[in-house]
Amino acid sequence: MARDRTLKLATFNVNGIGTRLPQLLAWLAKEAPDVVALQELKAADDAFPAAALEEAGYGALWQGQRSWNGVALLGRGVLPLESRRGLPGDPTDRQSRYLEAAVHGIVVAALYLPNGNPQPGPKFDYKLRWMQRLARHASGLVDLPHPVVLMGDYNVIPTDGDVYDPWAWRKDALIQPEVREAYAQLLAQGWTDALHAHFGEAAPYTFWDYFRRHAERDRGLRIDHLLLNPALAPRLVDAGVDRWVRLQDKASDHAPTWIRITATAPAPRARKAARSTAPAKPRTASPARRAPRRAPAD
Repeated sequence: MARDRTLKLATFNVNGIGTRLPQLLAWLAKEAPDVVALQELKAADDAFPAAALEEAGYGALWQGQRSWNGVALLGRGVLPLESRRGLPGDPTDRQSRYLEAAVHGIVVAALYLPNGNPQPGPKFDYKLRWMQRLARHASGLVDLPHPVVLMGDYNVIPTDGDVYDPWAWRKDALIQPEVREAYAQLLAQGWTDALHAHFGEAAPYTFWDYFRRHAERDRGLRIDHLLLNPALAPRLVDAGVDRWVRLQDKASDHAPTWIRITATAPAPRARKAARSTAPAKPRTASPARRAPRRAPAD
């Protein structure tokens, strides 16, 4: 590979791959990401559209689940090489939420972290246990000499700057102090939150619910994250959210969230520049609305 070539890595909660397949294929054709993590397939394994994706130029691995959950990994022009199916730490957990593989020389994890609502309650307890399991597994990946990315729908709003109205979401599982602390502890292992590193306080939203034209008004949340280990973080050159996908008819409530990295590690002299982030651009604050919002689907 040429040193100046880049790879585009993306995560996309499709909110039902059967229903959103036309939108997914249109996005793949227009944006041509090299690696894609999909969440919330809402389809059994035998209903996954592998043939349509292969025709579009993508090899696929998937772990489906009827009616909800489900994750997949796509490689442009390649079949991902599976390394793990399911998050370790609880052999009784049968929910399809974690898939790991090598794609284009990168260890890629597709994850769909539990929503946790309503809280308090058993779903919230499951969310916190799942985050603990993720942290234990991630601790064995972060210091690998190989590039690693953990990307997906984390169902975590890291800071008040990542939600259009923190007050309206104050009782939601996505914003609770225990959840934010668990996410911060994960980052403390040495992971880089790619969108935050690139955009600073102005990191764009990745999810907008279906109420009151929130997508059109950019009243959203940032809950889809790409975490890079130290071997991959210096290769980050660009990041963004393909919000145009969310604005289509019958769209998922998430938009594809992506980064662009150099295909090979930068030369030592270039590493410092690669770590620098774009200057933060202030986001125009939306007026607070104190009506409760519906949480993303579990």
